[in-house]
Amino acid sequence: MKLRRGLPGGQYKPLTDDKIAKIHQTVLRVFEEVGIEVRLTEARELFRQAGATVDDTKCIVKMSPSLVEELIGQAPSIVTLCGRGENDELDCEIGGNKVYMGTGGTALNVQDPGSNDSRRATLDDIKNMARLVDVLDNIHFYMLNVYPNELPGENVDVNRFGTALNYTRKHIMGGVYTIEGVRNVIKMAEYIAGSPEKLKERPFISMVTCVVSPLRLDEHYSQLTIEVARNGVPVVVPAEPLCGATSPITLAGNLVVLNVDTLAGVMLAQLANPGAPTLYGSVASIADLRTLKYLSGAVEMGLLNAAAAQMAQFYKLPYYATAGMSDSKVNDAQAGYESAITNLLVALAGGNFIHDAAGFLEFCMTASYDKLVIDNEIIGMVMRAVEGIQVDDETLAFDLIKKSGPGGHYVSSRHTRHFMRTEQYFTQLSDKEDRPQWEDEGAKDTRARAAEKARNVLNSQPRSFIPEEMKELLRKEIPEVLLS
Repeated sequence: MKLRRGLPGGQYKPLTDDKIAKIHQTVLRVFEEVGIEVRLTEARELFRQAGATVDDTKCIVKMSPSLVEELIGQAPSIVTLCGRGENDELDCEIGGNKVYMGTGGTALNVQDPGSNDSRRATLDDIKNMARLVDVLDNIHFYMLNVYPNELPGENVDVNRFGTALNYTRKHIMGGVYTIEGVRNVIKMAEYIAGSPEKLKERPFISMVTCVVSPLRLDEHYSQLTIEVARNGVPVVVPAEPLCGATSPITLAGNLVVLNVDTLAGVMLAQLANPGAPTLYGSVASIADLRTLKYLSGAVEMGLLNAAAAQMAQFYKLPYYATAGMSDSKVNDAQAGYESAITNLLVALAGGNFIHDAAGFLEFCMTASYDKLVIDNEIIGMVMRAVEGIQVDDETLAFDLIKKSGPGGHYVSSRHTRHFMRTEQYFTQLSDKEDRPQWEDEGAKDTRARAAEKARNVLNSQPRSFIPEEMKELLRKEIPEVLLS
């Protein structure tokens, strides 16, 4: 099977060049005339030293267009998020219009294979999700997707990352919650890498902080952003404006708020450490105006995050995008079409690091083992669409058409054998059999086949990717670490 990762998107463009320019000019006006609220004194001082106008009484920071563009320009346009496989086959080169898709976080609940019910997530679920992600070829990275409810808050960061590092070689990104947790995670990763320098050279972890939409950098997450950036670990500071709730109801107005919010985070990271590897981030969506709750499976989420891909490309920033979630409570048709549509829109627009693309149900509250397997199939098909159609002398096949002539066939031709595994996406989960054979094999639907595959992986012998001697060292140096 041909593995498709890092392919160039950009075929779908919901915004024209003049619309991108209008959004950008409005963003600059917001920074200059409205400003952003910056709650952390240290962060305000960083903006002040850079030349921003700061009102300490109201905690408002305003910046000229030239300062905004200068600070954004300090961020690298490409950030490589590394895996730990042989050579570079698991690396994700984030930037431009290259497309990678994977899990997201952080759900409080999980849905076991074959179940329609949910339960509270535990650290064991991080282990098992990592094991499943490691063998699903179309899932390109593991973003920590569940929260271990049984752990005290101060031990969550290091154990989420530590468990994932133990059970997958793919790149690991995760949200972080405490300063001490950030420091422990980085310390652990430096030991595993061999040194701080080696971790910076090949960062196999990255971290997510947050912007509180609209137009606010709060104290806690600003501290976390500064800490991560100063350590040279890749960081994304995403924003989650919701149309009609924390942003204007219009998609264009949402994009203005989104851009101001996440660019404020990018600038803070650059002020803390110029050149720090930073991703522009979007979790933008719409609110259900009947209840004002977040909707994750709306087609408008796909539109917003596809448009944000164009904005990130305009700013020449690596892009952390959102797609692939569903508001359904179970793995039904709704879960399939919501996930497929938003994944396809954002991938075709050239979203770089598309998180939440695999495994999420119920407004991002539940991570499903079965849906990881189902979404692996969806992502494979989406990436085939991103690849597009190759047109050259070989694929046009004129000589073969001439040789076969009218009424000829191509089944046994060398050309067919040569291209059959690269031209077509070979499904791993979908049923392609005739009804009698399907019935003979148990008449299983997609959900049942996915549950069966998930159980097979989870019932196999776990494979650890951290050597025992390294585990012993980590337990000694970081007592909070729980490594099995």
